[in-house]
Amino acid sequence: MKVVDLFDLVIFGGTGDLAMRKLLPAMYRRYADGQIPPDSRIIGVARTRDTDESYRDSVRAAIAQHVKNADAATVESFLAMVHYFGLDATQDAGWSEFEANLKSRAGRVRVFYLSTSPSLFVAICNRLRAHGLNGDDARVVIEKPIGSDLASATVINNDVASAFDERHVFRIDHYLGKETVQNLLALRFGNVLFEPLWNARRIDHVQITVAETVGLEKRGAYYDNAGALRDMVQNHLLQLLCMVAMEPPASLDADAVRDEKLKVLRSLKPIDQNNAIISTVRGQYRAGASNGGAVPGYLEDLGKPASNTDTFVAIKAEVDNWRWAGVPFYLRTGKRLPARVSEIVIQFKQIPHSIFAPSAGPVAPNKLVLRLQPDEGVKLWLMIKSPGPGGLRLQEVPLDMSFAEAFGVSQPDAYERLLLDVVRGNLTLFMRRDEVEAAWSWVDPILAAWKTNPEAPKPYTAGTWGPSAAVALIERDGRTWHDADTNDA
Repeated sequence: MKVVDLFDLVIFGGTGDLAMRKLLPAMYRRYADGQIPPDSRIIGVARTRDTDESYRDSVRAAIAQHVKNADAATVESFLAMVHYFGLDATQDAGWSEFEANLKSRAGRVRVFYLSTSPSLFVAICNRLRAHGLNGDDARVVIEKPIGSDLASATVINNDVASAFDERHVFRIDHYLGKETVQNLLALRFGNVLFEPLWNARRIDHVQITVAETVGLEKRGAYYDNAGALRDMVQNHLLQLLCMVAMEPPASLDADAVRDEKLKVLRSLKPIDQNNAIISTVRGQYRAGASNGGAVPGYLEDLGKPASNTDTFVAIKAEVDNWRWAGVPFYLRTGKRLPARVSEIVIQFKQIPHSIFAPSAGPVAPNKLVLRLQPDEGVKLWLMIKSPGPGGLRLQEVPLDMSFAEAFGVSQPDAYERLLLDVVRGNLTLFMRRDEVEAAWSWVDPILAAWKTNPEAPKPYTAGTWGPSAAVALIERDGRTWHDADTNDA
């Protein structure tokens, strides 16, 4: 594996859940695989005063919890790269020392990861600019949510742009770092088999599901002001839709790919108060069973008597262009669902005429299932003859490629790939400003339609696939959801 350039990675919010659960374990794995120069530094920044040693103890514990079979000697070697700096992003105190610390190591890439509340993005970027830390060797990484609507996203983008040029801004969506998402590009554009079929003449519909079994965890304050549409659809699901629906880019250059994704977002048929009631479903979970035990409902998790926040969303979206005219994209996401799974289902059309006798059994249309998690892989469902004598009987079976089984290794976490892409300056798997704003332009009218409709989110029992209205959404079109926990068993 190629070693990246020497760098300083500064994680604002370095003591937070994302840093400890994802970012630092991801960097350890890349270090253990030999991709990180040992003279690089990882600097955790937070308000509390702490020491390098105390912070390293926390990182050591995080690696032990989130990395299987971590080598003790390699962990200690990695921890020598880890440092801590106590700093309040909203105050001037300490910033001069912070500047001197970073500038003492010249000739290296500086990555500033804003693993903080979006309310701190502006303060951090302004101070990085004021202290001359936003030069050509700097990159800033911004986590979602980037705003809560188009207006607030524009404000954040404007403020970040005042400190960093767009080519230095990495808006991260970890779903784009998953192996299967990138394999979608390889499947479509590296094989003559699929691209001629990737259009409205051969594809009946597309389903994109991102399902979680967990409830609020520790995100109640944020989630109740966001909901599933803002938290998942505006970024993760729309990005996956773009990867499925985009035209072939001229190359894999970052802007060539992002130009094509932007065209998809701008081609989405509007959903507003005129059609939201038939094109969208929003739900909220009630008490039920999940992960093998009884769980409380959303209001009990939240500790409030009432809330109109959506914990489940299903949408029938349409891409209004030549390739996809008449092909619905069914999007579905929610909390407290039966399985933790993210997948894309490409449902092909039925054969135009069956030559088989009724006794052979039904002929199911082909479908391509791309599983993003938990076990990344690809399944192509085909019709074959069931083995044995006694006449021809048809059976639907999958050509199954599990990446872990096919390549004999576990796939790297998305953050491993994305963090090193930031160091390399590769923007391909990151969202451009106009993508974010185009996505909000499509989502905002849905939010407005829901606001004007007094109907509360439809209840669903925890451990089920959402409210019955979500089933009706797709079945009124003569289709049905591909329920991953049973269909892919």
